[in-house]
Parts: sequence; C-alpha cells; structure tokens
Amino acid sequence: MDEQLTLLLPGKKIYFASDFHLGAPNHDQSFVREKKIVQWLDTIAEDAQTIFLVGDLFDFWFEYRHVVPKGYVRFLGKLAELADLGVNIVVFVGNHDLWMKDYLKDLCGATIVHEGQSLRLGDKDFYITHGDGLNPKDKKYRIIKRVFTNSVCQWLFGWFHPDLGITLAHLWSGSSREQQLGQNDDAHLVAHSRKLEKHRHHDYYVYGDCHIDRVKQINETSLYCNLGDWIDKFSYAVFDGDEFQLKRFEG
Repeated sequence: MDEQLTLLLPGKKIYFASDFHLGAPNHDQSFVREKKIVQWLDTIAEDAQTIFLVGDLFDFWFEYRHVVPKGYVRFLGKLAELADLGVNIVVFVGNHDLWMKDYLKDLCGATIVHEGQSLRLGDKDFYITHGDGLNPKDKKYRIIKRVFTNSVCQWLFGWFHPDLGITLAHLWSGSSREQQLGQNDDAHLVAHSRKLEKHRHHDYYVYGDCHIDRVKQINETSLYCNLGDWIDKFSYAVFDGDEFQLKRFEG
C-alpha cells in the first residue's frame, strides 16, 4: 500500500472519512444517511485518487461463511464503481466492524487494514488509524476487543443463526455507540499522537472513533485530525498534496 500511494497524481486528491455507522439507529434513518454518503462519493469521484474510510462504516458487520448483513447496496455498489474507475479504496477496520474480512476486498476492490499505518502520501507523512483501544483508561474495552478478535470466539459466534447473531450484535453496537457519543473526548488520541511523534515524525495524524470533527496543531510541524462522523456532522478531510482541510458535506 505504501508504494501504491506514494505519488499523488496532478489534479488528484486524497479523501478521508469515518464513522458512517450504517444500519443505525434504524433502517429508515440509515437509508437516508447512506444516500447522502453516496452523493458525497459522487461529488469527489472525478478528482479522488484514494479514499480512506477510517473505520465504523457499519454499526455492525460480521462475515459469515455464506452470509453478510443485508442492505447497504447503494454504498457498496458505489465503492465498486469507484474502484472500477481506478480510485483506491482503503478501509480501516473500526470497533463496530471488527469482523470485516475479505467481502469488501472481493466485492468492491478495497484494501482492508486492521492496524494503524504510517504512509507517505505525496511528500507528507501520515499516521492513520480508527483510534479504538488507544485510551489507557478504557481497560474494559481492551479486554472485549481481545475476545472479539480471537479466532476461536469468532468461529463460535459464526455458529449462531444470522438472525440471532446479528440481532444480538446490534443490541451491543447500539449500547456501545450511545456510550461513545456521550464521551465527546479525544484527548487520549491527541496524547497518543504526541507520543508517536517523539519516535517518528508525521505531518498528519488522522483518526475516527470519537465522533468529534476537529483539527489541532500538536507541534510546529504536525497536525492532528479527528474526522467526526456521518450521523450528524457529515464531515470529511481532503489532502491535495499541499493543504489538508477538514470540511462538512452539505449535500
């Protein structure tokens, strides 16, 4: 991925967005949001070289052997269309779609990333990750994440009938999302960026997870960005090779 994305082509841009939470809180509201996301993707299709989707695209996602959660056909179809046009689609796994495997890779041509990445984009250094599990105070979630990412636990969950498994997972996802939205704090991600900066310089640190759309200078040469969400902020970032901006999509 590093080699593929190093050169930013003339007239092209790199886009970042996260926390679509498709499926939440219900079908009707999610469907409206999905159409707005597709509209945004249409507006950036012409000049997008790469689109980074930085986690929690779905409020819940689990790939059974022969089944995936139904819906999202407009969103998935648009990703496939963009990939066919030559746009690089890079999907970072978030805490609500931890169980993402190869479906988006096979169906939409996306690159699936499970860990934070240091990437050279244009002539700038980026660190990109969803951001879950980086709060040292959140020991409970770290334990839960180890359980959820355990291959044996995933295999056992796969034996639940999808109707039961997906229903249980949506109940957990809803509780987790409401708790997260109430925190409204990304100080631990700013601190994590400063810690990383001591060991390796990055021009930009890009996260999702906290549903806060903001940028913050962490030193004279490094910028922190949290991408916000598409529940009520409809925020995204764009890098044109020279300037990095956080914007909101009005539709």
